[in-house]
Order: sequence, then structure tokens, then C-alpha cells
Amino acid sequence: MKRTLVLGLGNPILSDDAVGLRVVQELQKILPPREDLVIDEDHWGGLRLMERLAGFDRAIIIDAMQSGVAPGTIRCLHPNEIPTQHSASAHDVNLPTALAFGRQMGLHLPPDDSIVLVAIEAEDVLTFGEQCTPAVAAAIPHAVKLVKEILSNWDRPTTEGES
Repeated sequence: MKRTLVLGLGNPILSDDAVGLRVVQELQKILPPREDLVIDEDHWGGLRLMERLAGFDRAIIIDAMQSGVAPGTIRCLHPNEIPTQHSASAHDVNLPTALAFGRQMGLHLPPDDSIVLVAIEAEDVLTFGEQCTPAVAAAIPHAVKLVKEILSNWDRPTTEGES
């Protein structure tokens, strides 16, 4: 049985930055408990994210992103497709770097093709507030549906020769 982590990331008091948290809160309400599935939230990325992924075979990470597309746009990305962010802090590394570091340390982490980032384009990640902007709030049910579809596809039995 493959262990799966669904993890929403964000800051609960920074408007659209909380969208990953809002999606997992909805998933926790509608998905029945399963021994092989953990649905959780976190407020940190980087090396902390690597630690959260340890011991899982698959992961779906839901987070806000600002890339210049229309607010509320949802994209599915794998670690090698995540835009590189440069930081002045050595503690704030991107997901691909954190995964590489964890694998060098011998941690059991999901392979890159078993990690999906559900990225929701944010409009405002600077304003203090517990509500997402309208376009981002409207994307939440669509992101919930997308995560359920990914989980369903992963749970489908494979035929011999498929992986």
C-alpha cells in the first residue's frame, strides 16, 4: 500500500497565500479517513517540506504561486517544472533542491514523478486577511476536484507493464 501525503501550504493570515490551506481544509471535510492517506497543512517550505515528505511514496502539494497568469489559474507541476526562486537565506530552498538534499541524506522520499504541485495563481499574498481574493476563492472547489481526481487516478489498479 503506497502512503500518500496531501499537503496544503501557506500563511493563514496573508489573503491568497492561504489557498493551499483552504483546499486541504475542504478535502478533510469530504474525504473519508484512510490508513494510506494523510491530509495535512503546513506553513513552511524548503527543508521543512523535505522533512514532511519523508516516509511517503506519493505527494500532492497545494500552494499559491505568482507567475503572472490570471489569478485563480490552476496548474499541475512536477518538481522539475517548478520555477527556481533565489533566496538570500540558506534555509529557504526550493522543492527540487530540498528533495535532492534529502535523497543525498538517504531519506525515503517520493520520486519526482510521484509528486504533484497543484499551483493556484495568487493575486494578493501581501495583505493581512483571512479571506482569499474572489478569483482565488472561486478556484478552491476546482482545486479540490483536481486533487480528488489525482488521488483517484493513483488508486486505479494498473495492468501489467504499467507503472
